[in-house]
Amino acid sequence: MPNIDLEVTPLRDFNQMLHDLAEGTNDTSFHVINPKGQHAIAAGVDAPVAIEIDGNVGYYCAGMNKRANVTVNGSAGVGVGENMMSGRIHVKGDASSSAGATACGGLLVIDGNASARCGISARGIDIVVKGSVGHMSAFMAQAGNIVVLGDAGEALGDSIYEACIFVRGDVKSLGADCIEKPLSDEHKATLGKLLEEAGVADIDVNEFKRYGSARKLYHFHMDNLEAY
Repeated sequence: MPNIDLEVTPLRDFNQMLHDLAEGTNDTSFHVINPKGQHAIAAGVDAPVAIEIDGNVGYYCAGMNKRANVTVNGSAGVGVGENMMSGRIHVKGDASSSAGATACGGLLVIDGNASARCGISARGIDIVVKGSVGHMSAFMAQAGNIVVLGDAGEALGDSIYEACIFVRGDVKSLGADCIEKPLSDEHKATLGKLLEEAGVADIDVNEFKRYGSARKLYHFHMDNLEAY
């Protein structure tokens, strides 16, 4: 396992090392120390490798991730996992705003809280937040699932499309066109699988409520002309 000290190895060199990995490489695990909040650590990785980072990371850690399994033993700044395509990211602390923004696939697990706009414009990612999320989370979320074991802030799911939101705690307010929806057996199965993958399979899925789109904003309505 290569050990990378970011006080010694420039971040640009480390990221380039990850980008240059060839298929079938023997370097499948990386241990990173002294990240010290640097931005874009392990961004743009496209390889089935494991990357463990000891410490806090800055903006866009593991952004555009594809296939990698990234663990952050600390907290993450803005946009962790932004635009990720596949793989898994596990933040063992808190995450700042826009966690998992615009992401198309993969699993993002946050052990602590996530700030505002978690899962904004999500396009297929699954996000599990073991704490609470801030305001405008799942804004314009198009696809995927967002699971919140704690509470949700104001305007949850504002202008949501077809993503599913599962919240165990209280919701301060719902955004435009977001409503509570039935929790069917199919949704319970999906939720149970995500809880298991996030390491919290002991939580009862019946403790959650599901939220999604009322589908009233899909089409232009003449009666609402003055609101546009």
